[in-house]
Amino acid sequence: MAARRGQKVKLLYIIKILTELTDEEHPLSATEICEKLSAYDITAERKAIYDDIECLISFGYDIIQTRVPKNGYFLASRDFELPEVFLLGDAVRTAKFISEKKTRELTSKLDRLLSKHQTKRNISAIYIDSSNKTKNEELFYNIDRINTAIEEGKKIRFTYSKRVLHEGRQITTESKTRTVSPYAMTWQFDYYYLIGNYEKYDNLMNLRIDRIHSVEIIDEPMRHFSEVSDYRDTFDVADYTKKLFGMFGGNMQEIKLRCSNKMLEQVTDRFGDKIFITNVTDKTFDFTAKAAVSDALATWIMNYGANIEVIIPTELRDKIKNRAEKILEIYKK
Repeated sequence: MAARRGQKVKLLYIIKILTELTDEEHPLSATEICEKLSAYDITAERKAIYDDIECLISFGYDIIQTRVPKNGYFLASRDFELPEVFLLGDAVRTAKFISEKKTRELTSKLDRLLSKHQTKRNISAIYIDSSNKTKNEELFYNIDRINTAIEEGKKIRFTYSKRVLHEGRQITTESKTRTVSPYAMTWQFDYYYLIGNYEKYDNLMNLRIDRIHSVEIIDEPMRHFSEVSDYRDTFDVADYTKKLFGMFGGNMQEIKLRCSNKMLEQVTDRFGDKIFITNVTDKTFDFTAKAAVSDALATWIMNYGANIEVIIPTELRDKIKNRAEKILEIYKK
């Protein structure tokens, strides 16, 4: 009876063996596959393995027979190829909003998509800088609850934490309860953000999800985003985040910047290729775009010194001018 049960699952174990143990550089012969099956208490003859392989190929598995570096079979394609797993592993490893514990769990799952030989090459998943990782182990559960609230059109209540510096040089964490209408979540600048409306104000706000705790879905309909934004039928996350700097909010206005020609890459990286460029000279170009006028935008512009000049709005031009004067005063001392 046990032998018959083993034969019924033999194909499953063969694909498991090929997935875990083979790649282009490490094929297994039919005899070796028989030996691996015996570890699962499944007996198989070498000739039967050929038929099993053909059956798996006809089902859709990309199994290749090769004679180099030796005669045998290997799984040629997977749901995720090696570079894709490396890329996803690096993204998980460097994401600050994913805890160290969850990072190790996720990278371990990604490793299962590779053969054991390929996993050894995935060096990027070995080192994890825990100092940059959140300690919030609720994050994935909170993301699920927030997503459910968005789908159901409900408000959420949670506690939001931030660090506070006291006179005695002590840093503590303070938390406040907030009720928010959630519209979207987005990964920006190494953090995961909730975009929503705080019920006390008529605007959008961006909150780091790693600072959110104890999410509760309230049986109360969310406020529609059309009441607090320019979006009507669909909340366009890509458009919204493109206009922000560092996920800091601000009044959405038309800005006009005069830039050194060598700034073209930086400008298009930040605002996109479809910016409206005017007044091109051999040294500078002007362009206009829609952006949230905020301290973060001023900081981005000041990073490039004399290579970017604000033409409009006056509010942003004065903001940068005042900052520059304060900086100059400090260094005059």
